[in-house]
Amino acid sequence: MKTSRRRSREFALQGLYQWQLAGTDPATIARQLGDAKGFDKIDAGYFKVLLEGTVAAAAELERAIAPHLDREFSRLSPVERGILLLAGYELLHQPEVPFRAVINEAVELAKSYGGTDGYKYVNGVLDKLAARLRAAETRE
Repeated sequence: MKTSRRRSREFALQGLYQWQLAGTDPATIARQLGDAKGFDKIDAGYFKVLLEGTVAAAAELERAIAPHLDREFSRLSPVERGILLLAGYELLHQPEVPFRAVINEAVELAKSYGGTDGYKYVNGVLDKLAARLRAAETRE
């Protein structure tokens, strides 16, 4: 069963996809997604934090993620970019969410929405990113 937080991440990923492809602002995206089927089952506050926060911090997040990639950030699929940005935001700005939960949720999103083996790539990148951004927590 999907938790309201997982649903929030799914909607945030949809919003990030739209933002990347169309450049739509987060407020407009949030309004549009608010009418979507299933939106009433999400943690709307967390969705808003994720979408707005990830978009606002995108440049910073891309710089943090880039050293852990085997290609340019722009060459990733929009889904993988969105998942990595979203998880990067949670790792950096949502310290109350355990790093393992962030990675697990990102892997689940990649399995559902990404390419065939995209989840393995996402997992590898986020393992390295978490080790850097949450060094103390990952050592425990």
